[in-house]
Amino acid sequence: MSEARSAAEEDPAPAGGGPGGRTPGHTALLDEFRRHLRSTGRSPHTVRAYLGDVRSLLDHLDEVGGGIHGIDIALLRAWLSRAHGAGAARSTMARRTAAVRGFTAFLHRTGRIEADPGPLLAAPAPRRPLPAVLDEEQAHAALRPTEDDDTPTGLRRTAVVEVLYATGIRVAELCALDLDDVDRERRTLLVHGKGGKDRVVPIGTPALDAVDRWLQAGRPNWADAASGRALFIGARGGRLGTRTARRDVHERMRSAEAGDGVAPHDLRHSAATHLLNGGADLRSVQEILGHSSLRSTQIYTHVSIERLTRAYNQAHPRA
Repeated sequence: MSEARSAAEEDPAPAGGGPGGRTPGHTALLDEFRRHLRSTGRSPHTVRAYLGDVRSLLDHLDEVGGGIHGIDIALLRAWLSRAHGAGAARSTMARRTAAVRGFTAFLHRTGRIEADPGPLLAAPAPRRPLPAVLDEEQAHAALRPTEDDDTPTGLRRTAVVEVLYATGIRVAELCALDLDDVDRERRTLLVHGKGGKDRVVPIGTPALDAVDRWLQAGRPNWADAASGRALFIGARGGRLGTRTARRDVHERMRSAEAGDGVAPHDLRHSAATHLLNGGADLRSVQEILGHSSLRSTQIYTHVSIERLTRAYNQAHPRA
């Protein structure tokens, strides 16, 4: 992994705080747990979220009194019960459960507690809403030429949207791409996915053409020593960050009048759904998206079925 990529993926000091985050003993423990999470390949977003959850648990521990050795299943359930009573969503409860399971396993492995209560904690199954998906006409509209297409920013925005829609990769995966990850002969990208897992995904000719225009007329205007081998860079020369990439998508969609509020993940959802609608099999879409479980990919079949159901209800005389 290049130095530029490492710097871009380095997560900042966790936001928020609370008494647990400011207690010196807790601070040292949280720092060690942060390093542990990073070593397991967790994304910066997951690391921040888990640390926030564990901080909340340590705050609760301070309130009830007792040290780390006092963490048991009763305390964990009481902590989760408080969050539930405060109206935490099912998805939040599921994430908190996963975070604390990882934390208690870490405490047990490092000899801080005698037994690990984490496996006794049941996690609520989060309800998964159907993802927002563009129809194919909206997707085409987003990729039509715009007035600023000949500027470095416009060229990058077009290339970013083209690549996200063509490949279905995550925005963090797009930002982590290097120049050498593009294979024009095979029309593929080498994608650096979650947990340090690399995969090769196909990419269409229009997206490759947009990347080439960016490399020829956009990137050279900003490239400097800080750019390294990064495929996409910012105006100051460093590797493109996820926040700027999201803004690129928002602005590109707005300027193309394809809709406001469209995020990079909506393009990922749209790519997956359009692949299935076009006849791709579920296993192939799973590999393209980098899902470890087929269950994660199956949600897109529900989107396709919902579309078919609407068409059926509108068209069939006895629907």
